[in-house]
Formats: sequence, C-alpha cells, structure tokens
Amino acid sequence: MAYKIHEVLGRVDRFPRVDLIHRPTPLRKLERLTARLGGPEIYVKRDDLTGLAFGGNKSRKLEFIVRDMLEKRADVVITWGSLQSNWCMQTAAAARTFGIKPVLVLFKTSDLPAAADGNLLLDVILDADLRILEAEKGKVVKSVQAMAVLEEAAREVRGQGHRPYLVPVGGSLVRGDMDKPLGGVSYVAAFAELLEQMRAGGCEPDYVVHATGSGGTQAGLVVGARALTEGCQVIGVSVSDPKGPFSDDVLEIARATDEALGLDLDVRLEDVVVFDEYLGEGYGVVDKGVSETIRLVFQTEGIVLDPVYTAKAMMGLIDLVGTGFFKKTDRIVFLHTGGTPALFPNREKIVSCLAGKS
Repeated sequence: MAYKIHEVLGRVDRFPRVDLIHRPTPLRKLERLTARLGGPEIYVKRDDLTGLAFGGNKSRKLEFIVRDMLEKRADVVITWGSLQSNWCMQTAAAARTFGIKPVLVLFKTSDLPAAADGNLLLDVILDADLRILEAEKGKVVKSVQAMAVLEEAAREVRGQGHRPYLVPVGGSLVRGDMDKPLGGVSYVAAFAELLEQMRAGGCEPDYVVHATGSGGTQAGLVVGARALTEGCQVIGVSVSDPKGPFSDDVLEIARATDEALGLDLDVRLEDVVVFDEYLGEGYGVVDKGVSETIRLVFQTEGIVLDPVYTAKAMMGLIDLVGTGFFKKTDRIVFLHTGGTPALFPNREKIVSCLAGKS
C-alpha cells in the first residue's frame, strides 16, 4: 500500500533546510514533441528553473546540505566535480549566499580549455577557490580518489583556522561531513511535488526519465516512486558510468534514504533502472547526436538542454520511444536537471556537429 503524500513529506520535514529555491518548479506537457514522436505523452518537470544561479537539481539538495553546514558551524565548503560542474557552481552560489567560502576541486575530463566560460566563469565571479587537476578524458573521477584530494585541502584550511565541510560530488553518496543522504531526501520531496502536479491534471506518471550522474537524484526519485505510487518506474540515463557499478551506488543511496525516512520499503536492485547505452565517447564528450537533440528540443518546445546531462537523457528517451520500450498510452515525465551554462564552452563542437563537420 502506497503512502499518502502528506505522510512522506512529514518525514522529509524532519530534516531542516534553508530556503534557496522556487517551488514547485513548472510541469507541462510537451505537446509538439509528443506529436513529433507519435506518442506516448511526454511531460517536462523544469528543475532547471529552481532559481539559484542558473537553476538545476543540485539546488534542491543544497537546501538541506547548506543547513547541515550551518548546524556544524562550517565556514568553508570543499567539494569536487568536473571542470564545468553544475554541482560545484551551485554549491559555490549557495555557500556564498550564507557566508561560507567555497573551495572547488575541478577535474579536467574533456578537451575543453580551462578558460573562464560557462560554469567556470560563474565560479570565478563567485570568487571560489579553484583547484584544477587533470583527469582521464571522458571518465568521471572516482569518489575514493577525489575524497583523498579533498582531505588534503581540508587539512590546509584547518591550518588557516577555518572549519571545513567536505561534501561528495552531487551531494549524493554519504561521505565526508555529509553523514545523512540529504541529496536523496530532497528528491523524495521532489517526486511528491511532481506527483501532486500530475494528479492535479487528472493523471499519474508511468515513468520518470532523467540524466543520472552521481546517483542522489535517482535514488530519491526511486524511493519517492516506491513510497507514493503502485508502479511508476524511474529510468536513469547514465552520463558517466557503466550501469553495473553505478546501479550499486544508486541502490546504496536509496537504501540509506529509505532508512533515514523510516519508510521500510525494502528497495532492491531491480528498482534501480539505468541505461548506459547513450554515454557516447564518455562523460562530457559532445557529439552529433547530443547536438541534434539540443536543436530538436529547442526548436520544438523552446527548451534548452545542456550537452553533458539532459541532452543525453533526452536522446535516451527518444530512442526508447522509437524502439517501442514505452506503450503509446504511457505518460512519461522528463526531469530537466539543469546545467545549461555548460552549453557555451562547448559552442564550437556543437556548431561543428550541426554543420555536419563532425
């Protein structure tokens, strides 16, 4: 038997948060894209319009994480991501809002120059302490390696008399000073918000499709779907890792989230659905398919996708429609997780692909 929405949100409210975002974020049917693809019904949940900086799913997580920083009296936050990480930029913006200094360890995982553009430009404007390191192209740096770098940075800032707060990429895995699955908890609440909006329109979602990178968003959505519906399936389109090891991470976060909320859902591996067929040449690598998907959605619906996360997720959704994975009668919610500033440092590759030169 599914929980009532107010029951689940009551449990979420046990976790304090700061006020960072506009909610609810808009939800609407993509009429023209639905018609273009010949069904099923496709909706979009605009978590790119959360309101912090340029918006994105990470700001939902940061409402809880920043409150945890404040309660632990941190005056410096240290985290990591890729060179154009939306997570890092959002963390820096949220931290500065509450007087906390951001230290960002950025791993260069693509051919993009380390120029002040896109999210990196915003990091510079925020006066974040940037530590840029080289990494293997198209590969996401593993948590163990990154946390070792963060610990070194933490020792440095402690030596300067500061109190650091270490938080893992995406605010997802319970690591560092984040000792609760706060990212997952935030997306249980987001699923409840989405469900209320769909029900207000007289229907329920059959699927939620989104780009999955560090696992917290997917884990929270999985827990929310399990708690509040009888069969809505969450599909994560991986932008970084093969589905085997990545599914294990999502499951770990989902179980921790379930336990933290006391829902007793017995989340299992089969609840975690990840497609890794749309990785292309790897994390952050832009190709013709990504570029054409950005053009299609912008031309059809006036919505801008980013080349690292949401375009790859939409590629997956469109392909799954074409291969008959979904029924014509299904209702699919595409979660737009933001990241659009990464469009601009990738401009030359996108233009080249759209011109047929790559």
